[in-house]
Amino acid sequence: MERDDVMAWVGAYVQAWRSADVSAVPTLFTEDVAYATSPYAAPMVGHDAIADFWIDDDLQFVVDAEPVAVDGRAAVVRLHVSYTGPPAQEWRDLWILRFAPDGRVEAFEEWPLAPRRAH
Repeated sequence: MERDDVMAWVGAYVQAWRSADVSAVPTLFTEDVAYATSPYAAPMVGHDAIADFWIDDDLQFVVDAEPVAVDGRAAVVRLHVSYTGPPAQEWRDLWILRFAPDGRVEAFEEWPLAPRRAH
């Protein structure tokens, strides 16, 4: 994977997430993907689990993302996510991604941080 490939995947992810387009899940993730919403969370496994997680008609947000590191099929992306609410929320995230040879993600681990919250 190259940086441009990673950021194209992130762009497709954000577009699908924003619109709760669960039909995009199979194009973004392998069938047996492990998707963890924090480093301590048990990962969701498979397309159905991610689709269930994504269903939310009221998500309004802005995302800025930049690759921190890309090494072979592994990547780390730093994100700033601002939910316009209600309620308004701000998050800084690191996504640790492992890509399958076909360009879909087979492992997704999120490290979310929010201001004024205990870490």
